[in-house]
Amino acid sequence: MTATLTLPTVESALRAEDAVLDVTVAAGDGFLGRVPAGGSFRIVDLHGNQAADTLFYDADDVTNRYSAMDTIREQRAAYLTAGSRLLSQDGDPLVTITADTCGRHDTLGGACAQESNVVRYGMHTRHQHACRETFLRYGAPAGIGARELGHNVNFFMNVPLTPDGGLSFADGLSAPGRYVEVRAERDVLVLISNCPQLNNPCNGWDPTPIRLLGWTA
Repeated sequence: MTATLTLPTVESALRAEDAVLDVTVAAGDGFLGRVPAGGSFRIVDLHGNQAADTLFYDADDVTNRYSAMDTIREQRAAYLTAGSRLLSQDGDPLVTITADTCGRHDTLGGACAQESNVVRYGMHTRHQHACRETFLRYGAPAGIGARELGHNVNFFMNVPLTPDGGLSFADGLSAPGRYVEVRAERDVLVLISNCPQLNNPCNGWDPTPIRLLGWTA
């Protein structure tokens, strides 16, 4: 069941029919694309409760990637929403969230991996597909390997902080058709794993497709 917590939302003025990119990413699949400076990129949660694990890179230097630590420190907030600037390891903005109809996104929980699945859920999950494998497969053409992977954004995912400073995976705050949209502050690469996780409620126990839309400046 999707949570009913009401969060602030900001709608986009951009129209889907004007998009130069319009693709659907199946549950468990991935995407790699380039967004030019000033362009906009939207991720749509088609069915609700789907986690879209996302990494951003400077398109001309993939070693300069999204930094959760710098982003959280500079904006003094653990969650992302409209107005959040996603900073690189060099401390400069890669993208800014310009529209958000979900209201909050996780930047702490990280991506699932076969190894972490075993630790969290047991040896029977060892060979289940995971986001890390999708990142490596789709990132390879751009020179993104294990050394270039870092802490990712989990769009639409709900990972509350506990009173003792821990993390818990909770039912999502999203719903069918909700979206998040970013503006590229420079040419950026967007790498997405449409999370296949079946062992916690981040996908409502049922991974589903997402839609990606893009506009030039």
